[in-house]
Amino acid sequence: MPPSSPKSLRIAVLADSDTRWKWGALTADRIAPDPSMETASRGGAQVGRTLDGFLLRGRATPTARQLDEVGVRADSLREVTAVEFLRAMAETSYDIVVLALVGGGVQAMLHGLARVWDGLEKGSGPEQGSGPEQGPESRKRPVVVTGYVGVVYEKLADGLLLRHGADLVLANSRQDAERFRAVYEGVGADASAVTEVALPFLGGTAYEGEHTPYTVVFAVQPSVPDNRRDRTYLLERLVRHARLHPEREVLLKLRSRPGEHTTHIEELPYQKLVQRLDPPANFRLVYGNMGQVLDHTDLLVTISSTAALESLHRRIPTVVLTDLGVREVLGNHHFVGSGCLASWDQLDAGHRPVPDEEWVARQGVVAGGTSRTESGGGTYGHAFDAARERITKLLASPELPPLTPYYTPVTAPGYLPGILARHHLGPDGTPLPGAPAADREPGPVRQIVRRAARGAYRHGVQRVAPVIRRMGEL
Repeated sequence: MPPSSPKSLRIAVLADSDTRWKWGALTADRIAPDPSMETASRGGAQVGRTLDGFLLRGRATPTARQLDEVGVRADSLREVTAVEFLRAMAETSYDIVVLALVGGGVQAMLHGLARVWDGLEKGSGPEQGSGPEQGPESRKRPVVVTGYVGVVYEKLADGLLLRHGADLVLANSRQDAERFRAVYEGVGADASAVTEVALPFLGGTAYEGEHTPYTVVFAVQPSVPDNRRDRTYLLERLVRHARLHPEREVLLKLRSRPGEHTTHIEELPYQKLVQRLDPPANFRLVYGNMGQVLDHTDLLVTISSTAALESLHRRIPTVVLTDLGVREVLGNHHFVGSGCLASWDQLDAGHRPVPDEEWVARQGVVAGGTSRTESGGGTYGHAFDAARERITKLLASPELPPLTPYYTPVTAPGYLPGILARHHLGPDGTPLPGAPAADREPGPVRQIVRRAARGAYRHGVQRVAPVIRRMGEL
């Protein structure tokens, strides 16, 4: 019998924002089994990988500029609705599917995919013979992976239960893995999917000393804090720090330009607030990849951004601000015990924080290595080994069980239908009547209407909503 021909490991990533696309694509690369370790049980040796990206159409769909800034490339990348994505999963055979979405999106896709892949091993599913790559091997459903893009500091139970049902639910640290399992076990759900990894975008050059000029970076967040007073206060303190230290370069690291959305809505862009101030020459706004900014950073300041973990991983001095209090609504409560909590007054006086090594280790950072290409010699270099091993075993198994989310029409009859309906799916995961067409590209008129609707939405978020809120406070 002639040997089986090599085949590429096929991975699909569905994301709903620029940051989740970055997380999903980099995670896919980290967790994909080493081609040299694949066995003949998959029909021959795996050679190479193919990554197909799908961007879920919505308010936070990344622009071309945002995608370019993220810097993660795919073999193909297209914008889809939920129904269009499900159709693609029915027509094309994949080995791994990564759902890089908000919790509700993950839950909807799990139910939709369960319907799409129903009876696949028996050859009775709706996809049999529906695509050019259908065959005996393609009847096995892909391994489904999901997780979080950063620090999990709110809606822990809600977000986790909406992600339940995937083959792997990735936890970015030992602390998160313990919390995730406790939630699942506490409601009687299977917790075996929880797999400890780390944030996939950690890495870069370790901090080796002060740069010239000494550079302070304030990493902003789109939704924290969420009011003009607090955001203006933080901006004024940053400008004041620049005036007090004219020998330093003080940077305001922005996530998106006005009119763009990222993972969270930004109603009060710092770019607009800074126009009312008169910052000194050593103060400036910067965009771009966070990793590249950190290459020249001597002090990273934030409220609770995941950038703090990136910075700590490189051993860059990192401060989580306490000026507005240490509160759950800000997310900085997550950093209690880190040794990084401080105020602008302390920073103005020259304070340099010293992180608590035990706390940092529990977050999966500063764990033995910093290189993005590191394959061994440090804990971070092996952070994804467990996930790769689990996926390798699942790929090698003759069949996979059906997807079984915790939420069903029986366990959550008053909650689940609404989540599915937001993605044009019925309670059983089938497309609702009138769902966006999944079998054709949008025409020119539809594209124009869609762009206009997005513009109107963003105008409402950034202009109208704040005005209404202020009127309500009168």
